[in-house]
Amino acid sequence: MNSTGAQQILIRDTFAMAFTKNFIVILVWLLLSYINGTVVATFFKHQMFYEDPRYILFIHMVINDAMQLTVTIALFVVSYTLYTISVSVCCFFILVAVFTTRSTPVNLAGMAVERYIAICYPLRHAQICTVRRSYMLIGAIWFVSVVPDITDLFVTLATEPLSFFQTAVFCLRPNVFKDPVLLYKRQAFDGIYFSMVFLTLLCTYLRIVFAARALSTEKTSAKRATNTILLHGLQLLMCMLSYISPNVEGLLHIIFPGRILEIRFANYLIVYILPRFLSPIIYGVRDKKFRKYLKRYFVCKWHRDTKVECKDEDKQIALS
Repeated sequence: MNSTGAQQILIRDTFAMAFTKNFIVILVWLLLSYINGTVVATFFKHQMFYEDPRYILFIHMVINDAMQLTVTIALFVVSYTLYTISVSVCCFFILVAVFTTRSTPVNLAGMAVERYIAICYPLRHAQICTVRRSYMLIGAIWFVSVVPDITDLFVTLATEPLSFFQTAVFCLRPNVFKDPVLLYKRQAFDGIYFSMVFLTLLCTYLRIVFAARALSTEKTSAKRATNTILLHGLQLLMCMLSYISPNVEGLLHIIFPGRILEIRFANYLIVYILPRFLSPIIYGVRDKKFRKYLKRYFVCKWHRDTKVECKDEDKQIALS
């Protein structure tokens, strides 16, 4: 694996191609940062959202995805500008990227369970899904996301000399965490994590579908919930692309020889960038209540002459 990585880093883009790729990813980062920033601002601007467990879990995923996107794009830009960086700095970037990537599927499972409780146990939802328990769940998400991979750092500290962390490397995970055992450990944990999340999404989806058939008064809410869980499933599948992308890259390289750099860039956009668009869409656009406030935030921000209308609308919504 390390020899393969060494061969890979010898391949370089032309200046024009490197500039184009970096321009695209930075432009995408600015766009997504603006969208995520507006969603987060809308969330904290209205008390009803940060007192609702549903939206607390949602905004946690938006912030988590924003962190993951920032770190991966920073690594992308660094790979073209500095090319190699200190191992200690690379460890920090890689671990943050891994933690935020791993926490996304677990957060999806928590959001699916919250929707399941809201539809199947509506009378007990307010007692089970509280704000305090939502923050406890977020703490648990980070615990199960951090613990498996922080051991990579401990193993590397135990097996590598301290001088290794002062050397400069091309920042790839195999170039820093070299022990072959770590690869098998990561594969085992990834299989367990994604299997549990997949089963959680499947079970909650089926239970909500059965509940929708039995409860005629909740068919609309149940349909929205099942559609939301289906979108969570799509997010999960897109998260899993990062684990099969090396094999896909190898296959495409055989089909399109001499295009490995273009294949890797397309893979980067699809696997690491595209899924980040889904989080704001699922609740920020699809959710009726959040969309109403998000739309008003844009209108009131950019059209000063409508401030009075916005204030009047605030009062109407508060009364309703």
